Amino acid sequence: MALSTEIVRTYRSPRAVIRRLLDAGPREDRAIAWLMGACLLIFVGQWPRLQREALLNPEGPPLDARIGAALFAWLFIAPLMFYGIAALSHLVARAFGGRGSWWSARAALFWSLLATSPLFLFQGMVSGFLGQGPEWTLASAVTALAFLWIWGVSLREAERPRGERA
Repeated sequence: MALSTEIVRTYRSPRAVIRRLLDAGPREDRAIAWLMGACLLIFVGQWPRLQREALLNPEGPPLDARIGAALFAWLFIAPLMFYGIAALSHLVARAFGGRGSWWSARAALFWSLLATSPLFLFQGMVSGFLGQGPEWTLASAVTALAFLWIWGVSLREAERPRGERA
C-alpha cells in the first residue's frame, strides 16, 4: 500500500496497520526511513513559525540561521533522541511484561511519528500564521494526543509476542 494510504488508515485502525507493518518482518532500513521522513516533515512544519519569529524579531538571528539550527536539530539530533526513547519504551514495556523486540519498539515509535507528521505540519502552519494563542494550543493538544494514542496502541501491539497478535 502507498505510504499516504497507510497514514490515513492509521487514524482509523492503528492496531491493524502496525500489526501489518510488524508482520512484514524487521527491516531497519524501513524503520529509519519512517523516522527520517517524519523528522523531515516536522522540520518543514517549523518553517512558518521560524519565518514569523524572524519577522517579529529582526534583531534576533536571521531566518536562514534559524532554519539551519532547526535542520540540525530535527535531522541530526532528534533521530538519535528518538532511538533512545524507543529503547527506553522497550525497557519499560519489558518491565510490565512486554515481549517484543528492540526493532518492534522502534517501529512503533517511528511509525507513530510518521503517521502524525501531517498534524505537525498543521501545527506549524497555525503557529506561523496565527501565532501562539488558543488556536495553537488546540492544534498542539490535538497533535500530542494523536501521537500518544497512536504510539500507545502501536507499542502495545509491538510488545505482544507474535503468537498473541490477533
